[in-house]
Amino acid sequence: SVGSLISMVAVFMFIFIIWEAFAAERPILFSEGLSSSLEWLHFTPPADHSYDETPMVSNY
Repeated sequence: SVGSLISMVAVFMFIFIIWEAFAAERPILFSEGLSSSLEWLHFTPPADHSYDETPMVSNY
């Protein structure tokens, strides 16, 4: 049917995109500084007292 044809084309395109991404070996963009934002420093789920006061942000 047409729906299965569209699904198969999408699967082949997805496989090609993944293969091309690994084969190209391009450098990672923005690899440094990804975890520097404040929300990554908190544990999940946050503790009850986490938002009672404003957290202090400091430079490393």
